[in-house]
Amino acid sequence: MTQPIFLQPIFQERIWGGTALKDQFGYPIPSNHTGECWAISAHPNGPSIVKNGPFKGKTLIQLWGEHPELFGNPKDKVFPLLTKILDANTDLSVQVHPNDQYAAKYENGELGKTECWYIIDCKEGAELIYGHHSSSKEELVSMIENGEWNEFLRRVPVKPGDFFYVPSGTIHALCEGTLVLETQQSSDTTYRVYDYDRVDQQGKKRELHLQKAIDVSTVPHRDAELHILTEKRPGVVVNSFVKEQYFSVYKWDVNGTAEFVQEQPFLLVSIIDGNGEINVDGETNPLNKGDHFILPTDTGSFTMEGKFTAIVSHI
Repeated sequence: MTQPIFLQPIFQERIWGGTALKDQFGYPIPSNHTGECWAISAHPNGPSIVKNGPFKGKTLIQLWGEHPELFGNPKDKVFPLLTKILDANTDLSVQVHPNDQYAAKYENGELGKTECWYIIDCKEGAELIYGHHSSSKEELVSMIENGEWNEFLRRVPVKPGDFFYVPSGTIHALCEGTLVLETQQSSDTTYRVYDYDRVDQQGKKRELHLQKAIDVSTVPHRDAELHILTEKRPGVVVNSFVKEQYFSVYKWDVNGTAEFVQEQPFLLVSIIDGNGEINVDGETNPLNKGDHFILPTDTGSFTMEGKFTAIVSHI
């Protein structure tokens, strides 16, 4: 049996970032404009590093390439998922992501980007942009070209504990005052539609990608249907948020002692609140808020104990 593989996050500074990653998780962020914690990443723009065990010091990219047996001997050339925590201290740009086919053709073989959000925390009255109000591609183009943002963009109120599934082609943006755990395909391709005419430290506006955005946007917008299922077991409440083509995502609220069996090629686990411990084959590891780890294929049966919340995903 292989023990949990704990990972060292990578931090990304962003124009819209803040200090919540330090304030809420105690992370050693590089500046007061840190927007993203790439928590479980094998993307070349920020690969995680193993913190423990025989693979300590290796990147997740290396682990995927050199030890496929840990992940069920996958066919995928690249690690398929990316787990992030995002601190939207101010509004993110309004954006849209391509699907696999479009990204492969126009983004040097990069994966497309379907993603989902779990709202860890947000300010009172927070909202996000999820979709648009245009009924045809022609109307979408017209509203973008004429800057009719208030009429075009669809705003949705949010509260802690909300979950959103965001397929590729969905126009979207996190807004000011939200802290989010994001599970996504392992892609760093974003097409900006609107950036509030902001300028960077050099006084330049960030690049927009209007033609590509128009190409890939789903029209009309369709809300993703969620069928959230809740299962209560001894020591744990499991919420099943989404089971889709690219990932399945769950929330585990552990309170006491809970038994699990790892039946997937691999599980990605992020502790977003509380603390406890995990026991695999008689060996115990502490779990604290802000920890991220992978449970490999042959983990088998394991026990979790304590009072904490985890977001869990698999392909």
